[in-house]
Amino acid sequence: MGKHDGKVAFISGAARGQGRSHAVALAREGADIIAIDICANLAAVPYPLGTEADLQETVSLVEKLDRRIVATKVDVRDPAGVRAAMDAGVSELGRLDIVLANAGVMTPCAAEDISEEAWNEVVGTDLGGVFFTAQAAIRHLKRNESGGSIVLTSSTAGEIGIPHLAHYVAAKHGVIGLTKALANELGAFNIRVNAVLPTSVRTGMIENRATVDLFDPMGETDGTLEGVRGTFAAVQVLPLPWLEAQDVTDLVMFLVSDEARHITGSSMRVDGGAITKV
Repeated sequence: MGKHDGKVAFISGAARGQGRSHAVALAREGADIIAIDICANLAAVPYPLGTEADLQETVSLVEKLDRRIVATKVDVRDPAGVRAAMDAGVSELGRLDIVLANAGVMTPCAAEDISEEAWNEVVGTDLGGVFFTAQAAIRHLKRNESGGSIVLTSSTAGEIGIPHLAHYVAAKHGVIGLTKALANELGAFNIRVNAVLPTSVRTGMIENRATVDLFDPMGETDGTLEGVRGTFAAVQVLPLPWLEAQDVTDLVMFLVSDEARHITGSSMRVDGGAITKV
């Protein structure tokens, strides 16, 4: 018996990274999955995003655990597309219990150089897409006598003002405000809404030259992520440079579990003490 037998979870940004990690962990605990991902690059984002092949790999990993999965290529900035994918998944799988608004992008850039396109892609994905995902889920979750759980992905950037990431910081701060507003609005329906705040996670978001250059502005290293390991590690209290996706998944799995049934409106850090150190 898994902790989530008979439940269905919706996950955005599921093609790889944290989204894939969350999907596999929930499937291992008995949940069926509705997965979406843009499966395309964005013009202002300086690193490749997940692909259709990546999303199919997530499908394969879930199916190997004998769970069902409905996967769709959708941009979270498209509310009609998100709603259609969610409705189709619920129609096929029968219900909705867990919602993980995980999709996000980052474009390191000095504030004066942030283009309108970059602002719209980052804020549109990291805040607008998070809202559209939660919004599409509400009427489904309200049908459940037992309610449901929504987890929104924020960041340490949701509590501190990291330079050269003004648009990302603005979006992630917004996610925390959204978490509180939705928790207040949906609590009467036993729908819990919480946010997770990771420090850097070793995914495509940091494994790219633009992010490495942010941590090495003078070009003193070899241009690789390993070359700036020490700079990343200096951000945290604990002696670690970054998290693995599973570290975030562990917190998400707690928040959607019965053990967290009385927790809502919270913004929980999994940051190695990064915010404490600031």
